[in-house]
Amino acid sequence: MSTLRFQVVSEAFKKKALAVTAPGACTSEYYGRYVFGKDQMSKYLSKETLKVIQDVIEGGRQLDREIANHVAAGMKMWAMEMGATHYTHWFQPLTEGTAEKHDSFIEYAGAPGEGIIEEFSGKLLAQQEPDASSFPSGGIRSTFEARGYSAWDPSSPAFIVDDTLCIPTVFVSYTGEALDYKTPLLKALNAVDKAATEVCHYFDPSVKKVYSYLGWEQEYFLVDEGLYAARPDLLLTGRTLLGHESAKNQQLEDHYFGAIPARVQAFMKELEFEAYKYGIPCKTRHNEVAPNQFELAPIFGETNLANDQNLLIMSIMQRVARKHGFRVLLHEKPFAGVNGSGKHNNWSLGTDTGVGLLTPGKTPEDNLQFVTFLVNILMAVYKHNGLLKASIMTAQNAHRLGANEAPPAIISAFLGTQISAVLDKLEASTSEEAIMLDSKKRMRLGVARIPEVLVDNTDRNRTSPFAFTGNRFEFRAVGSSANCSSAMIALNSAVAAQLTEFKATVDAKIASGETKEKAIFEVIKSYIRESKPIRFDGNGYSDEWKSEAAKRGLDCETSAPLIFDAYTSKSSIDMFSSLGVFTEKELEARNEVKWETYTKKIQIEARVLGDLALNHIIPVATRYQSLLLDNVYKVTKIYDKEKAAKLSAQDSAIIEKLADLIDKIEVNVQKMVEARKVANRISSERDKAIAYHDTVLPYFDVIRYNADKLEMIVDDEMWTLPKYRELLFIR
Repeated sequence: MSTLRFQVVSEAFKKKALAVTAPGACTSEYYGRYVFGKDQMSKYLSKETLKVIQDVIEGGRQLDREIANHVAAGMKMWAMEMGATHYTHWFQPLTEGTAEKHDSFIEYAGAPGEGIIEEFSGKLLAQQEPDASSFPSGGIRSTFEARGYSAWDPSSPAFIVDDTLCIPTVFVSYTGEALDYKTPLLKALNAVDKAATEVCHYFDPSVKKVYSYLGWEQEYFLVDEGLYAARPDLLLTGRTLLGHESAKNQQLEDHYFGAIPARVQAFMKELEFEAYKYGIPCKTRHNEVAPNQFELAPIFGETNLANDQNLLIMSIMQRVARKHGFRVLLHEKPFAGVNGSGKHNNWSLGTDTGVGLLTPGKTPEDNLQFVTFLVNILMAVYKHNGLLKASIMTAQNAHRLGANEAPPAIISAFLGTQISAVLDKLEASTSEEAIMLDSKKRMRLGVARIPEVLVDNTDRNRTSPFAFTGNRFEFRAVGSSANCSSAMIALNSAVAAQLTEFKATVDAKIASGETKEKAIFEVIKSYIRESKPIRFDGNGYSDEWKSEAAKRGLDCETSAPLIFDAYTSKSSIDMFSSLGVFTEKELEARNEVKWETYTKKIQIEARVLGDLALNHIIPVATRYQSLLLDNVYKVTKIYDKEKAAKLSAQDSAIIEKLADLIDKIEVNVQKMVEARKVANRISSERDKAIAYHDTVLPYFDVIRYNADKLEMIVDDEMWTLPKYRELLFIR
């Protein structure tokens, strides 16, 4: 028992929970300590500069260079007092992660060699020049065309990590195309603000701004770092490519919301302490369904800021986990046979007057506004269901979608019985019986009167990818490792385009002589009827739903490379370009990146799987086979023929089974390698990704099946890779 596996298992069992001390007596004492937020700006900026910055953040005013210089001076003073010596533009390239290049504050005081000073100007704050050719660009930038720019996003506050001031920025090419997630997200949020505000004016002319809100739920696995290091597949791909299910996994349903293990509790406490220092309002922590799976969720926030905070927390999680002897797994499906991890995106809209546009009201007039936005969102999801699916699709998430813990790879919307009944009544009613005006000229709905709707008025549907949960929609299909921006860009853009169309249609009816209320009601009725195929409250896992969804005309494609085509469909190009979120060139480039990334992910996994099979699994199985052969030989030498045959029969059967499984693994690994070589000769990124999906990926399950059979046969002491029972139950 001297193998690496048993060494790391032994060490893992010895580890105890670390002592964790809170940074202050109460959270409010240190909340936002490392963030250049409102309190810090009030202290380090003049009143005039602070007012301009607030106007920039709230009203979208452009920041001039003189004000940028004042902000930079105050920001540098605060940062240096906090121990910072460097600054960086923190941006979100098309890699799903973040990127940063650190520069020191130092500059020569005069001529070279005459000493240095710390300097940080508005120019350095506002703009930096990373190498654009070294990030995915989909062909927008060639290797020899390196120039790209990162530009400050004032709406997301700067923060300090270790000794570095981090400035959230956008990232664009030399020719202006977006090379990141933040740029189109900001454009999408601006578009939905403008469109929703104009629709709000039908009900309240005082509304000046509509905010998009996001509340993410981050699911993740924790694995002891020693066990992690002994699994090359976890180390290089983030998931286990091999491994037989543990006899016990999640079937007893005893992990979900159970007592949090001591080591994990210590990790969670320190993670929250760190998050609070960065102004991330962590609210919920708990055990998830699968063993060693957990969840973290914050209070809702404005979408751009909430997304930045999610990216930051994923980085903090990795750092804190190492301190506690863990590794965080954010892969959507790190273990076969148990639940995968998602990042449910709870999304809503709200006005600057404090009204939640997806919160049912107490009066018919309030509820007309609620229904107006609800139905327009349903229309947006219906029209662009293929795009929304593409926005959450990755090579990793493809393993999770459609499994028993995740929504299917068909986008549908769940409303619940009460709200569904309200929409059905509205659809069936006539304008004459439904609309009446009282003496105050306020709208009332008669036979189809919209009642007061209680929050949480219906059961939740875990199988719905897009579920209404009382005052928001929960986009459940988003993957654990994803940048939320991808889903939020698609959703906010689709809703913005739909609200713009709604406003134009209603205004045209009003111009033709109809009352505002009647015009709104007629358009809503037509939308309820048209978007009905997207509404589904039943079991999304059933085969019947797959058949029904196809009949309804919903996008039922399951191949990730083909799902990406939705980005460059005519409807998507028209929608994004009309809002100014993406140009056709940018959409085509992003799809090139998606196809290329998909191919590389499968390619890496195929290489790792081949290595594990040929250099770990087969050698161990062969050694065990040799031991059995040696035993058969010795039996024949010691016992008479009849007894020897009886004693060696069992070993002989195992030897034959081992030979068969080893042969199948070797044959299929070779076939997989050949399929990869053929796919690699394809020049088109789309066609190459399709080839990897269709001709390389299918070998994964075949190889795994046979390798996992070997795991159950080979002597446990000889097996080198940590097993599922160890990965999932050592805490």
